[in-house]
Amino acid sequence: MSITHVTDATFHAEVIESELPVLVDIWAAWCGPCKAIAPILDTLAEEYAGRVKVVKVDADANPETVTAAGVTSIPTIGFYRAGERVDVLIGAHPKPVIAAKIEDVIA
Repeated sequence: MSITHVTDATFHAEVIESELPVLVDIWAAWCGPCKAIAPILDTLAEEYAGRVKVVKVDADANPETVTAAGVTSIPTIGFYRAGERVDVLIGAHPKPVIAAKIEDVIA
């Protein structure tokens, strides 16, 4: 499963209404740490295909979503289950840390 790009207009349908748990990466093109974790998220999207949906939200292009999520720093990775954010990571983290959060969300 590949990563889906979500906008202010599609966030509700893709994340809140998702039957699967969702990892939401809020990022920006100019953000170095965002670029650093992108390959990790690509790998995790493949490893957890069918169990977790991985989506990306461009912070610069989607201010409503950024504001609603209370984002103050990027990257921010939100973990959603049944339409609610249940956990969050702020900043760049190694794969094992992100994977552990995914495991918590799908447990």
